[in-house]
Amino acid sequence: MTLSAQERDEFHAMPPLRVLSSDVPPMARYDERVGRHAGIGVDVLCFVTTRLGLRYEILSGRGLSTADKIRLVQEGKADVFLPLSESVERAERGLFTLPYYESHYAVVARKGWRPEIRGLTDLTHFRVGVAEGTEFQGVLEGVVTPGRLIAYDAATERLFQALREGRIDVAVFSKRVFEEKRFQHEYFDLEVVHTLHDAPRVYGFYFHPSRRNQRIVQAFDRHLAVMDMSGAVRAHEDGERQFIERYVTQRNRQLFWKVAAAVAVVLILALVLVLHRYRRMLQRLAHSNEQILRQQHALEAANRELERLSQTDGLTGLTNRRQFDHTLLREHARQQRTGSPLSLLMTDLDHFKHVNDHYGHAVGDDYLRAVARVLQTSVARATDVAARYGGEEFVCLLPDTSAEDAFMLAERIRRGVADLQLPNAQAEPPHLTVSIGVATLESGNGSAADLLAQADEQLYAAKRAGRDRVHAVVLRQ
Repeated sequence: MTLSAQERDEFHAMPPLRVLSSDVPPMARYDERVGRHAGIGVDVLCFVTTRLGLRYEILSGRGLSTADKIRLVQEGKADVFLPLSESVERAERGLFTLPYYESHYAVVARKGWRPEIRGLTDLTHFRVGVAEGTEFQGVLEGVVTPGRLIAYDAATERLFQALREGRIDVAVFSKRVFEEKRFQHEYFDLEVVHTLHDAPRVYGFYFHPSRRNQRIVQAFDRHLAVMDMSGAVRAHEDGERQFIERYVTQRNRQLFWKVAAAVAVVLILALVLVLHRYRRMLQRLAHSNEQILRQQHALEAANRELERLSQTDGLTGLTNRRQFDHTLLREHARQQRTGSPLSLLMTDLDHFKHVNDHYGHAVGDDYLRAVARVLQTSVARATDVAARYGGEEFVCLLPDTSAEDAFMLAERIRRGVADLQLPNAQAEPPHLTVSIGVATLESGNGSAADLLAQADEQLYAAKRAGRDRVHAVVLRQ
C-alpha cells in the first residue's frame, strides 16, 4: 500500500478521530491497571492511522451502553466506534469499513441444565436474555416469541444475574467475551450449551457518515482488503488464555490460603477446648467487642445522617446551596473535558412577598415545599440536581442537556407550578407563578460563574417581560 504525498498531507491535516470502544475481548479491552486500550481492533486502528498519518483519541464511554455509543457516532458526537457488526439499519445512518474479525455468539445456561438447542430456531419458546444495543438483538427479535426476549443494558452483570436467578432461561452472548467474564466475575454456575455457528458475526469499524469520514473509510478499506490480522488474533487470543491461566493460579493460591485458614481455625478450637478455664473471659471479651461494633455502626449511621443533613435544605428537602456549588464546579470541569452541553435553570417565585404578607409565612413555606415537589418530579435523572438557592429561588443543574431540552424542561416546571393553582390574591394572575432563566454552555471556555450569571440574567429578563415565562440563552465563548 502506498499513499501519495497529497493524501498523507490531507489526512495529517485532519483533526483527531474521536473513537469509542466496547469492552469485548479479544477485539477490544480497557486495562484499568495501566489505563490503556488493547485488542485486535485497537491494533488495526493503530496500524492504519499510523500509515495514513491520522491522529485519534479514544473517548471515555464508561457507563454507556453499546446503543448509546452507536447513537453518539450517528449524531456526530464521536467519529468511529469499534468493533461493530453490520446491519441494514446501522448502515443507513453510518459507514462501515470492511470487516477484520469474525466470531460467534453462544447460548449460555445454568450449569447442569442442557436444553435442546441446535440452532437459532430452537430458541423460539425460551425466555431469552441479550445485551441491549447489539446487532444480534435484532436477529433474535425475528426468532424468539414476542414478549420472551429481554434486553439488558450496558452492565452485562445484570444479564447473567437474571440467568442465575431463573428470571430468564438462557442468555445469548459473544462466546469469547463470556469465557473471559466467566472467570473475571466467577460465573462458574453458568456454561456455554451451544455455539451459534449458523449466525456468524463479522466486525469492522463504524464511522459517522461525514464527507471527511468517507475519505477515511475508503483509505481504511484499501488497507483492510490486503491486511493479514492473524498475528494480532493469535497475540490477543494468547492473552485471553494467559488471563485465564493467571486467574486459575490465583484461585488455587486463594484456595490454599482458605484451607490453611480452616486448619488454623481447627487448631484454635482445639486450643480453646484445652484452655476451657478461660472460656468465661473469652465470652466477656466477645461481648465487649459486640458492644464496640454496635457503637461503631451507630456512629457510622449518625455520620451518614449528618452528611445528608449537611447537603440538604431543611425546609424543602432539596439539595442546599453549598452542595449545589460543589456540584456545579464538578460538572463544569467535566463539561470542559468532554464538550457535552451543560444547562442551568434559575427559578424564582413571582410576587412571593404578597404570599407571605397576605397568608403568612407558614403558608409561604407550604408553597415553597409544593414548588420543590414539582422540581423533584420534573428533574428526574440521577445526574440532575435540583436545589434551593436561597429564599424563593431554586436552581436546577442539567449535565449532558442541550439548550432545547433544557428550555422544554423549564416550560414543564413553569406549567407544573401554574397547574397547582396556589392562591395569590394580591398578584395578577391571582395564583402562584414562576419565572425561569435558562443558560446552556455548549462549547468554549465559559466559566461556572458565567453560566450562573447568565441564568440569573435570563431570569430577570423573564421578570421584566411580565413574569410567568421562560427566557434562555446559549453560551458559545
